[in-house]
Amino acid sequence: MLPGQSSIDAGLVVARRLLDAIGTKTFDGVGFTRAAYGEGEQCAHDMIAASARDLGLAIRIDEALNMTMTLQGEDPALSPLIIGSHADAVPQGGNFDGLAGILAGLACLAAFRDAGNRPRRTVELMAIRAEESAWFGAQHVGSRALLGTLDQRILDDAKRVDTGRSLADHMKEAGADIQRIRAGGALRDPRAIHGYVELHIEQGPLLVASSLPIGIVTGIRGNRRCRKIVCKGEYAHSGTAPRKLRHDAVFAVSELVTRMDELWRVIEDDEGGDLVLTFGRFMTDPAAHAVTTVPGEVEFCFDARSHSTDTLARVEHALVAAMNEIAVRRGVTFSCDPFTGDAPAAMDRGFQELLRRGCEESSIPAMPIASGAGHDAGDFAAAGVPSAMIFVRNDKGSHNPAEAMEFDDFVQGVRLLTWFVANEYKASRP
Repeated sequence: MLPGQSSIDAGLVVARRLLDAIGTKTFDGVGFTRAAYGEGEQCAHDMIAASARDLGLAIRIDEALNMTMTLQGEDPALSPLIIGSHADAVPQGGNFDGLAGILAGLACLAAFRDAGNRPRRTVELMAIRAEESAWFGAQHVGSRALLGTLDQRILDDAKRVDTGRSLADHMKEAGADIQRIRAGGALRDPRAIHGYVELHIEQGPLLVASSLPIGIVTGIRGNRRCRKIVCKGEYAHSGTAPRKLRHDAVFAVSELVTRMDELWRVIEDDEGGDLVLTFGRFMTDPAAHAVTTVPGEVEFCFDARSHSTDTLARVEHALVAAMNEIAVRRGVTFSCDPFTGDAPAAMDRGFQELLRRGCEESSIPAMPIASGAGHDAGDFAAAGVPSAMIFVRNDKGSHNPAEAMEFDDFVQGVRLLTWFVANEYKASRP
């Protein structure tokens, strides 16, 4: 049975209080910092746990320190539905990215408790650890440890950006069972999970541009990334080295960027494909490069995202081929860290349709929307768990202090999430 509006309002009071309190505790003077497996993330988990206990929810913490808060359903024989998101935030980030999803889930469960009824199946709210890649250069650590898809190499190889210490060290210090994590395998059988749903702020401008509060996510783009590429040429005097005898690293990399931009245009405009490309951390060595010096080295990173696995493979191949050709012609070399990536993840069609019906019945304006950013929902989907995402309109993007989710839009998201939990048994499978 769907809780009434007064019960939903009671849940929203809980969410708003926590949103403000956690924001106050983790404000760093510029933005909101909640380091993965660090003090800020733990602070958020502790405050959420206290509220969950006040609501009478059972709390369980797994070996990777993911926290599960459980509301028992009417039929204990049914596999559980998980509502999840993350509490970590990038350095000097916003207060809503990730945290809004956990608090929406808490508001939903609080509404059921206030109404004195229970959903048909057990619902588990998960506060998932270490989703953001900004801290260790490794994303979705908590969900991948849970699902048995965590690359074991990152435990020792990944260093936290602010301390230089390994992921394993920080996990162990925070209280994780690092030996169990090193053993590999899932902490929980994905086949025993009925479904996963995540509310998250939109991290792009589409809902704002469309004047709509809610998006129903159709899928999550996959990616191919190289975190460090170095082009080495030859330093020379900028006034005496002629063009034909230069080995200019900046011109070489600039040509590479221009060629990849043209490929992007072809795939998007001429072929109607889906792709976004980014070159970042574009820098020369300030100790060696000056106004009168031909730059001999450039370091940069590369990120490609698409809903098409074939497009991602094509882009990676084109990037490497272009580097090889430019290197020969310009007399430079390119060296790359290993490419990494995640496959595109489709959201469950039955869940998407149910969310669409929920918006219709609840008079919530919404649109279908693709996610360009990665989320824990993608890992659940990749593990075979039917998954869904609700986007809430958010101005000014994300990963910055200017994130601007309006609470009225969050209210619409909680209403839809609560409707979904009450009606998820109606979802059909294609």
